[in-house]
Amino acid sequence: MLGIFLLAVANNIHWGKDKYQRIIESDAKGYYAYLPAVFIYQDLNFGFFEQIEKQSAYPNLYYDYRQRIEGKFINKYYCGTAVAQLPFFFIAHLHSWLADQPLDGYSKYYPIWINIGAVAYLLLGLFFFGRILTFFEVSKTQTTLLFFAVTFGTNVFVYTVLDPGMSHVYSFGLIAMFMYYSMVLFRGFSEKGKIVQVNKRLFFLLSFLLGMIILIRSLNGLILLATPFLAFEFERFKKATVALFTSPKIIFPCLFLFLGVVSIQLIIYKIQTGHFFIYSYAEEGFNFSDPHILDILFSYKKGLFLYTPLAFVSLFGLYYLFKNNRYQFWSFTIFFFLLTYFLSSWWNWWYGGSFSSRVYVEYFPMLFIPLGLLLKNIKQKAVLWSVIIGLTIVCQIQVYQFRYFIIHYENMTKEIYWDNFLRLPNF
Repeated sequence: MLGIFLLAVANNIHWGKDKYQRIIESDAKGYYAYLPAVFIYQDLNFGFFEQIEKQSAYPNLYYDYRQRIEGKFINKYYCGTAVAQLPFFFIAHLHSWLADQPLDGYSKYYPIWINIGAVAYLLLGLFFFGRILTFFEVSKTQTTLLFFAVTFGTNVFVYTVLDPGMSHVYSFGLIAMFMYYSMVLFRGFSEKGKIVQVNKRLFFLLSFLLGMIILIRSLNGLILLATPFLAFEFERFKKATVALFTSPKIIFPCLFLFLGVVSIQLIIYKIQTGHFFIYSYAEEGFNFSDPHILDILFSYKKGLFLYTPLAFVSLFGLYYLFKNNRYQFWSFTIFFFLLTYFLSSWWNWWYGGSFSSRVYVEYFPMLFIPLGLLLKNIKQKAVLWSVIIGLTIVCQIQVYQFRYFIIHYENMTKEIYWDNFLRLPNF
């Protein structure tokens, strides 16, 4: 039912007339462009770019995702999102052929199927998020409320329905899957560290998933910092790590799978420029000596906790980790601090035009585990349910304001925020 509702909303926003052309815009143009480049134009230097842009009904959305390297054009963005979108691209190609639509990679059904793909990856992520919560004995009713909260009370809604071509919801789905199977793997080791079962296939699956996660967005590799938490206790983490790195029958296939996936990008660079290693972001980079930790969390410009307040409420669940599992409490706290440190050290810490701090979306399967613990353990459950529902409504109003530029996609201030707090546009 959740998927049907999200598709109905997407249909209302994007699928009528020429509005479908807004599904793949801004950075999403670069993420997606690999698919038509490889399967339609056979041109990884993207010579078709200008012609496609001339066909757009929205010339104000012109965005050039290309960088010139040694006289040749490459795509600024990594290809992992396109790999994740691949099944939906093939369905769109078939649909376009059956409907006698242009097979150019950009006619109506291609963006629509990318939109459908975003919903599918959200549902994938929620499915595995629900499986993760079973390890913490969160009830089905509480898990259902969390599904509702994460979907409609956070900016994951924006990157599933409004901007479905962005990379975040694809990472969300795969990271939730990676987290769940990591927890299953660690459970193959006893609490005292004695090996009960080494599941090689799980190691191989996790290596493939990690490769895909990094291929989508290299900074997604930070999810490895969450693995101590996912082990539940240090001895499990230590013994699993030893099992990985001391067994040639495990480590070499794992490396082969991981490198095989991430090398897709390197092969593309080789075809484009003759070099395997290219830094496609040119002058952009990190400034680790000047992180904007408070800005990325609390600022009126893009603060995560201001525009996604449920993420802040979730942190109160850490009390129960501190009470029942100090190891998990500290491993979660260290993960969240390091994640925030790295994300806020990017030169453009607000990550351009966006709603809330969009780079946290992929990590929501981790960041909302404490909210599950809070729902499970708090005595005033009716109060917490009311808070969750209330903040979900606040988030949806703010998303609506974002759609109509009351909340600006980049230039927000304290004065603008409070002058328009929860104000709906007049039509």
